[in-house]
Amino acid sequence: MLLVLAGMLLVKGHHFVIFSFACLACSLLPAYWHFEKRQMGTRLLVFLAVIVALGVIGRVPLAAIPNVQLTSFVVIVSAITLGPELGFVSGSMMALVSNLFLGQGPWTPWQMLAWGLMGLTTGLIGRTPLKNKVWVMVVWGALWGFWFGWIMDLWYALAYVRPLRPASFFLSFAASLMFDALHAATNAVSLLLLYHPWRKLMDRLVTKYNIL
Repeated sequence: MLLVLAGMLLVKGHHFVIFSFACLACSLLPAYWHFEKRQMGTRLLVFLAVIVALGVIGRVPLAAIPNVQLTSFVVIVSAITLGPELGFVSGSMMALVSNLFLGQGPWTPWQMLAWGLMGLTTGLIGRTPLKNKVWVMVVWGALWGFWFGWIMDLWYALAYVRPLRPASFFLSFAASLMFDALHAATNAVSLLLLYHPWRKLMDRLVTKYNIL
C-alpha cells in the first residue's frame, strides 16, 4: 500500500488506476510463477482445491450480508498449516473463484492481493509458537478485518475519488469503518470458536496423507 501511494507521487498525472494495477501485477505474478515451478503431488493439489472450495462456500451464501463471511477464517486457519507461499496462493484463489459467482471486476485483483497477503503473513506466523495461542490468532484475525478493508478502500479511492488528496483517502477509509468492523468481528468470533478444532483437523489431514 505504501509503495502504491509513493508511486502516485511520482506519476503526477491521472493514471493512478493504471499504476495501481501495474503494482498488483508485480505483486501477484511472481508468487504464481514460483508456485507454477514448484513440484507438487496430486494430494497437495486436491487439498488446495478443497481449501479454496471451503473459502468460496464461506463467502457466497453470506454475500447478502456486507463483510460478514468465513473466507478470511479459512484463509487464516489453512495458512497456518500450509505456510506463507501456499497461503498466498490459496487466499488469492478464493477471491478469484468466489467472484465467478458474485461477479468479476476491477476489484478482483485487489481482493486477490488482500486475501493473498492475509495468507502469506499468517503463514509466517505459522512458523512461530504464536500459532498455538488462540488470543493471538483472534487479535490477528480482527486486525486483518481492518487491513483487508483498507486495501479495498485504496482501490476505491484510486478508481473513483477525484481529486486525490490525503483527505480523500482518509474519508474513504473512514466511510467503510462500520463494514471493516463487521469483518473484524466475524474473523475474531469464528477464530475464537473454531480455530483449535479446524487447525487440528487440517494438521491431521496433512500428516495422515503426507500432503506437504
